[in-house]
Amino acid sequence: MSYKIVFFDVDGTLTDHNSGEISLSTKLAIKSLISKGILVVAATGRPLSMCKELQDLGIETFITANGGYVKHKQQVIHKVPMNKDIILEVIEFARSENNGLSFYTEDFSMNGVKEKEILTALKETLSLDDYPFTNRLIHRQEVFLLCLFANDETVKKYIQRFPYLTFKRWHPYVLNVLLEDVSKSLAIVKMLEFFGIDKSEAIAFGDGENDIDMLELVGLGIAMGNGSEKLKNIADFVTRKSSEDGIHYALKKYGII
Repeated sequence: MSYKIVFFDVDGTLTDHNSGEISLSTKLAIKSLISKGILVVAATGRPLSMCKELQDLGIETFITANGGYVKHKQQVIHKVPMNKDIILEVIEFARSENNGLSFYTEDFSMNGVKEKEILTALKETLSLDDYPFTNRLIHRQEVFLLCLFANDETVKKYIQRFPYLTFKRWHPYVLNVLLEDVSKSLAIVKMLEFFGIDKSEAIAFGDGENDIDMLELVGLGIAMGNGSEKLKNIADFVTRKSSEDGIHYALKKYGII
């Protein structure tokens, strides 16, 4: 099969799940794909502002905010801005309950709530060691993804207060707050249409449960050895861990590089 495009999750996939760094073998694999004319796409929960290291590798196409904002070079291919009035309502309710919220524009900010579970989740999902800045005027901007930090008991209050919203858990302590569905697979569909590429000509690598729909969509879905069991169960192939040159190993195995 001749593949034309490869989608990579970032944290735990492109980056070593232990150190958070991108290994030399992964950097060389990315450069090899680009040199062969294969389109390389970072498909991440990160905002665009946290993708500079990937841009330095030559990656110019990004699915960010778990699919809420998609950009190729300077062209926005797809975005799902949330209703500003709803954002304000959720902010006010979260303030009354003292719950953490994060906001994805091209940048990343929060509402100022700090607790151990939030910091742990930021480390596990975005490789952050500290809280991002607090943006008190975020409701005036285009927000492409809104996330709530909460346990299941707390989420029940939000479901009752906001019956018209969907709360979609993708981490033990983090949920997407959605008026319209946002996912990596929906963003990939938009991107494939933009480039005129069939899904059978696409590969995707991931490690988390928010990558399941992405791996199911493409022609070849590859789970990292350090990935979740649910993801491994639906993958076409489970490669080595990100700390064990898993990307390079899989691409060589399938003759892509």
